Amino acid sequence: MRNAYHDAVFLIERVHRHFLEVVKTDLDRAGIQDINNVQALILYNIGTEEMTVGELTARGYYLGSNVSYNVKKMFENEYLLQERSPHDRRSVRVKLSPKGLALHKMLGERLEKQVVALDGAHITAEELGQMGDMLRKLERFWTSMIGYGSL
Repeated sequence: MRNAYHDAVFLIERVHRHFLEVVKTDLDRAGIQDINNVQALILYNIGTEEMTVGELTARGYYLGSNVSYNVKKMFENEYLLQERSPHDRRSVRVKLSPKGLALHKMLGERLEKQVVALDGAHITAEELGQMGDMLRKLERFWTSMIGYGSL
């Protein structure tokens, strides 16, 4: 079990890094140099919603300090619009600008091309579903360790 667990943990990290490289390659091919791959994924996850930096962090996709920095950079490069919350002046809501929406569309199109290419990689929807189920179990396991302390 130990070896299988270690292999899985490190494979998850490697797969994530490879996916970030795919996103970077897509940005480079499109001639987009004012946003990095991590920022592009944050942008893609915001989508058509409007949310606070805290909400982005709470979704668990990003580290808090990195989210604030990346949101600031995306705002500076005109991918995001910011608006102070009328209810809490300390809270800033963000949403995609027209430039951000265009990049969101491009990233969505690239993901769709990847989905089509999965068939050539002999990866089935069933296998992806099983992998997703297993990753959700690991997520719950690690979340419980955070919430209740180490074993």
